[in-house]
Amino acid sequence: MTKKLTWIVRVTFWLYMLYVYLTVYRQGSFYSFLLLNTFLGYIPIEIAMHMHKTQPKLIYWGLFLLWLLFYPNAPYVITDLFHLARMDPYNPTNGLMSFDLHMWLNFTNLVASAFGCALMGMWSLEHVAQTLQARFKLRGWIPRTSLALILTLAASIGIYVGRFLRLHTAYLFIEPDAVIKQLIAMWNPRMLIFVIFMTIIQLIIWAAIAIGRQLIDQYDSQNKLL
Repeated sequence: MTKKLTWIVRVTFWLYMLYVYLTVYRQGSFYSFLLLNTFLGYIPIEIAMHMHKTQPKLIYWGLFLLWLLFYPNAPYVITDLFHLARMDPYNPTNGLMSFDLHMWLNFTNLVASAFGCALMGMWSLEHVAQTLQARFKLRGWIPRTSLALILTLAASIGIYVGRFLRLHTAYLFIEPDAVIKQLIAMWNPRMLIFVIFMTIIQLIIWAAIAIGRQLIDQYDSQNKLL
């Protein structure tokens, strides 16, 4: 990512979080959780921006560990879409969808946070996979896909931890013993099925981005548009 794009992404996220703080959080809205969840989802994106294949080992692997710990927060925001259930979009008299702008504003905020964090988070995953591939001199699509699958599985486990154990990444530094005990005890068939569900969702997003980018690049090359 170029420096220009880096700053566009960075400023966009911070402006959006400022908007959420002023118009949602300060108003005491139920959707105030969007501020924290969006911020946590943004952290791995920011970390990935600082990762490069030529960095010294200590710096690179330190950043990688931080990214790995915080990355699940990005796709986690997708699960916030369940809060759409709090809305009552249909008019009880005619059964049609209501034209309530306040409701649509809440809808926009939820979707913006979920899509923004998930899609840019997926960029960070792809970027980290690229740097790992370059450092280990792994060529071809098989290593890239394998790395994406492994990292996505790890993220799905993190989503379960955040959604059902209600553990944030920061708890690892505050109460490590308690967190480790819960992580050891959490494994069961239902948990694994949930992890599979979350992995499928993330892989669909990853594949759609990868295929879309390839098709766009192919069309540009064939028609000499760039």
